Amino acid sequence: MSAPRPRILLTGANGQVGWELRRTLGALGEVAALDSRTMDLVDADAVRATVRAIAPAIIVNPAAYTAVDKAESESDRAHAVNAVAPGVLAEEAARLGALLVHYSTDYVFDGSGARAWREDDATDPLNVYGATKLAGERAIAAAGCRHLIFRTSWVYGARGSNFLLTMRRLMRERPELKIVADQVGAPTWCRDLAEATSQVLAQCTSPACTHDASRLGVFHMTNAGETSWHGFAEAIQALDEFDETVVPARLVPIPSSDYPTPARRPLNSRLDNVKLERTFGLRLRDWREALALCMETCGKQ
Repeated sequence: MSAPRPRILLTGANGQVGWELRRTLGALGEVAALDSRTMDLVDADAVRATVRAIAPAIIVNPAAYTAVDKAESESDRAHAVNAVAPGVLAEEAARLGALLVHYSTDYVFDGSGARAWREDDATDPLNVYGATKLAGERAIAAAGCRHLIFRTSWVYGARGSNFLLTMRRLMRERPELKIVADQVGAPTWCRDLAEATSQVLAQCTSPACTHDASRLGVFHMTNAGETSWHGFAEAIQALDEFDETVVPARLVPIPSSDYPTPARRPLNSRLDNVKLERTFGLRLRDWREALALCMETCGKQ
């Protein structure tokens, strides 16, 4: 008789990463996929009650407050979702002996220099969003549960609200687009994040790795390579298929100083993925290859 499948609690099931995780985690266990209607991360007591009712062996938390500029004026809500809720999930994971998987961001760094950030580099967020995500990381570590924190960057996909879909729309609506060219990072396809997460979990839940501390903690997880937002837009335009009646927008590179926003952005969002590859043998594909595959998916919708 086969052993019972582990129960997996997934938050943010309708978000970009969560939607993909619903499709990859099913091979590993019985997935309880929750969205903001079935578990409001702003309500810490409700989060605690829901986790206790489900009693999962694994908690996967891609849900977050990600409106970077709006967070500057909604800091309390951003803190509740990005800092308090992960801490509650971690406390409940510790109580259950469960494994917690959580996603964080390149925005925990200040964006100085040009070297890719490593997991043990000093953090110094420039904005409220980054500060609340860092607070969430620290709350998880303080709870003492078994955990994996995946820092990623510039996440996009074929659904939801993201740079790819916004650019595709604006390129058809406007003759010219001014796009920041001095912020550098790795566009990361949410499907690749979900698939890599499931591969890591498959390793971490094997009997040989259950108590291997080297396979826990913070890991950087992005598609390989780097570009600017302007370079990302150029790649999108090159792969897009425009109707013959549409003249694609002219893409003009500009510095960040020409596009002021409520929240400061880091100029250097490069993340070093060596630790992920050394520990789990995983290396996400180059961002250009991922973008091409994602846009094939967009074309089928």
